[in-house]
Amino acid sequence: MRAISYSRYGGPEVLEFGDHPDPKVGPDKVLVKVRAAAVNPVDWKAQAGYLDTIFDTVFPVIPGWDVSGVVVQPGVSVPEYAVGDEVMGYVREDVLSHGTFAEYVAAPVRTLARKPRNLTFEEAAALPLAGLTAHQVLHRALRVRSGDTVLVHAASGAVGSMAVQIARHLGARVIGAAREHAQDRVRELGAEPVPYGDGFLHRVRELAPHGVDAAFDTVGGQVLKDSAHLLAPEGRLASIADGEVVGLGGHYYWVRPDTDDLTALAELVEQGALTVRVARTFPLDRAADAQRANQEGGLHGKVVVTVDWPDH
Repeated sequence: MRAISYSRYGGPEVLEFGDHPDPKVGPDKVLVKVRAAAVNPVDWKAQAGYLDTIFDTVFPVIPGWDVSGVVVQPGVSVPEYAVGDEVMGYVREDVLSHGTFAEYVAAPVRTLARKPRNLTFEEAAALPLAGLTAHQVLHRALRVRSGDTVLVHAASGAVGSMAVQIARHLGARVIGAAREHAQDRVRELGAEPVPYGDGFLHRVRELAPHGVDAAFDTVGGQVLKDSAHLLAPEGRLASIADGEVVGLGGHYYWVRPDTDDLTALAELVEQGALTVRVARTFPLDRAADAQRANQEGGLHGKVVVTVDWPDH
């Protein structure tokens, strides 16, 4: 199969396009014919070696954790899927080696769910990591419920935009913090926009004079510290960006693959309660350019790598 890989740590320049052995399909895995794979910041951070203390790395590494595609072969202990089923997944394993920027990926069944019928493959590939992060933080770490006031940081970003929509679906009032140029996007998602910059704390306190019930930090640093000051007396705090949140009485959260959670997200999409936006797509052999686009940021939507098949 053709795939993107790297044989040493570095930036986009270490990515190479070439032939690799087809993946083996273990008993609990599903061979997926990849149609699209989204780019996430964790991809290029892992590629730079920043996660070397928590993940073993087996070179060459095929990057990518998000995927959508079609089942080619279910493993012998996988009755859940049949050949031809359309699936999506957050295909994170405990070793960096066989990712999703390839024509095929052997995905553990625990990482997959059925693709929403009303999403394209590109949109479906953009959902798993960001959507699961938002879903799990709101439900497990922040325990958001109807009537809560929730502060979401970087509310126009990949995780933030999902968090706004899911929190709104739960019946919460959402204050969305974002840069000045993204205020319309935040409003479109259903949140009350607040721009960063001088006077940020004052602007949030005007909207929530008694404090917010939950704050979802996706930035870290000073943003995290500001969030702690904006909480109501029993307010909950969670961060996916800064472990210092624990010292502030909050939760530091890492997303995990979960079929049930991913299925719940698919149901929200099919109900029209959750939308996914793709900003740019690149063919597989231009994955380095896709990675650069993700690093540059400023896009209201995900960057997705697509696999061109002769029959599509």
